[in-house]
Amino acid sequence: MIKLEKVSMGYLSGQEVLKDISLTLEPGSFHFISGESGAGKSSLLSLLALSHKPSRGKMTMFDKNIGSLDRVGLAKMRGRIGTVFQDYRLLDHLTVEENVGLPLKVAGESPTQIAQKVKELLSWVGLGVYHKAKPEILSGGQKQRVAIARAVITKPDLLIADEPTGNLDASLALKFMYLFEALNKTGTTILFATHDENLISLFQYPVVRLKEGRIISQHERLAPAA
Repeated sequence: MIKLEKVSMGYLSGQEVLKDISLTLEPGSFHFISGESGAGKSSLLSLLALSHKPSRGKMTMFDKNIGSLDRVGLAKMRGRIGTVFQDYRLLDHLTVEENVGLPLKVAGESPTQIAQKVKELLSWVGLGVYHKAKPEILSGGQKQRVAIARAVITKPDLLIADEPTGNLDASLALKFMYLFEALNKTGTTILFATHDENLISLFQYPVVRLKEGRIISQHERLAPAA
């Protein structure tokens, strides 16, 4: 279970960008995170990705109080989390297959296992012919596909996706939603931030809505689009 109890977070300026966030995510759940630009979606996901610690409140993930973890404990916790961010965060000096396989390499899997899993996943996302390419030659949509493949290849306990379909056309966005759904059905908890209300309306998952750094509604379900 992931639980935030009156959590606030601020950056170096001292100004809080998240205020009194209380949220409980059951294992294996799927939630959309929605809100206008600047509402705090990316900040909330950054907090849950353990890129930052709360400035106030209590945050519990996988039965551990985040505030009590040391550097080693935080590193182990991050190993259970897959992330897809808007800026891709690919390593430009590595090839596509090396970027996608990096989490498996860190986890200690054998080169043979890594090669097989990477090949299968790159084929599925339509990038098999780009396996030896460097990120610099890819389009924005292709980079996003690489980032998504890298995030899901370990079948993480928690997948955090910040506008993961923002650079994809509608048909490819739906294909990746089905990938996220399949991963969710294996037990991965998913948080999917998007401002695409049409995409949200196509799926019957709860919606957590943010405004000015606060949750204004949660566990809302939308009717399917006509």
